[in-house]
Amino acid sequence: MAVKIAIVNSSSFGRIFPEHMERLKKLGEVDRFDLSKDMGGKELAQKLMGYSIIIASVTPLYNKEFFDYKDKTLLIARHGIGYNNIDIEAATKKGTFVTKVDAVVERESVAENAVALLMTVIRQTALASEKAKEGKWAERAKFMGYEIKDKTVGVIGFGNIGSRVGEILKNGFNAKLIAYDPYLTREEIEKRGAQSVSLEELLKNSDIISLNALLNENSYHMMSEKSFALMKKGVFIVNAARGGLIDEKSLIKALDEGIIGGLGLDVVEGEPIDETHPLFAYKNVVITPHTSAYTYECLKGMGDKVVDDAEKIAKNENPNNVVNKELLK
Repeated sequence: MAVKIAIVNSSSFGRIFPEHMERLKKLGEVDRFDLSKDMGGKELAQKLMGYSIIIASVTPLYNKEFFDYKDKTLLIARHGIGYNNIDIEAATKKGTFVTKVDAVVERESVAENAVALLMTVIRQTALASEKAKEGKWAERAKFMGYEIKDKTVGVIGFGNIGSRVGEILKNGFNAKLIAYDPYLTREEIEKRGAQSVSLEELLKNSDIISLNALLNENSYHMMSEKSFALMKKGVFIVNAARGGLIDEKSLIKALDEGIIGGLGLDVVEGEPIDETHPLFAYKNVVITPHTSAYTYECLKGMGDKVVDDAEKIAKNENPNNVVNKELLK
């Protein structure tokens, strides 16, 4: 059957690999939408009226109001592994399949970028490079860094990506690896190569902290003033998961107090942010614009997955990696 397909707020889908667009066009009309991340559900539904397949990014919110006003939607395919911007219960009541990319597709790309962010802040790479470009080679002694070897690395969220971050830092850099994950048993964490500890133990003992947790009601702002107060002075923190894991006011306070020695972020709460954001004022903070999945290998895999889903729906078949499995035929 012919379908109308909307690609919403994705800057990468179909651009790096145009064959993905060509495959979609064989199914029906395909249109791109660049919408406000704060758009209300009713307005979003009106914008996407008539589109039965939506390829969705991390924004806007597909909330209950969206599904209340939207006409029949066969599929919302997340061009990514997270789906916290979609009301799954409302989607299920509407009969809308919600799918996501298999976590393994993003594993290497996101984990490697977390390590790249860590290396950038722990060795002051970006600052040193700027001085070299300015012809200030003689200032090189200002850019003292630390080795990762023998440091205690604490990974919060030791699942698909977090366990790979830990693996790289333990086996590649000879770091001591500890991990906290409330959804894994001690045995599962130890099998993946880390010592299982409580969150409090991790915060107190880590020289380096990597945030790789899911964002939900339990983990929202888990990095709070209380959390930062437990940390070693000069700790290095990397977040390649979700911005909402960190309370920004508490983070800025911890930076001002020197608790944080370096901070690498690929995600920021309220993103996208502009050049006026207060975190850009700190020399020991490196922020990238949510590019962890931006490798050719990862985007190819992500694009293949969402196109496969669309093709299956068009043929009245079940898509893969369905979040709301109760809709499976």
